[in-house]
Amino acid sequence: MVLYSVVFMCLALTFYTLGVWSERKQNTLKKWHVYVFWIGLLFDTLGTTIMSKISEGGFKLDFHGITGLLAIALMLVHAVWASAVLVKNNEAMKSKFHSFSIFVWTAWLVPFISGAIFAMLQSGQA
Repeated sequence: MVLYSVVFMCLALTFYTLGVWSERKQNTLKKWHVYVFWIGLLFDTLGTTIMSKISEGGFKLDFHGITGLLAIALMLVHAVWASAVLVKNNEAMKSKFHSFSIFVWTAWLVPFISGAIFAMLQSGQA
């Protein structure tokens, strides 16, 4: 189960990073970016769900738990808002959306990195 959760989290990182930074480089929000945001959210949710099931005591109200919950909420808002921007087809909104994307991606990295660090500390590999 740990392997699956790690694979899902790495896929989330890959898809989310691809979507955010390609959107930034292209200076506009495109349909495929939105698909990639949703896929990243899916993989993050799967990885987080598995990890919470195998961790002792499930969800914990600690730094990692709070930032992780906040990150998933931000990712959901981000994907919904990106979808709405595409539906509205507002070019000004599409060209400025990357600022919010980079903020959400950066916020998402906090629990991703802290989770890796905490896991290594608990296993004695750090």
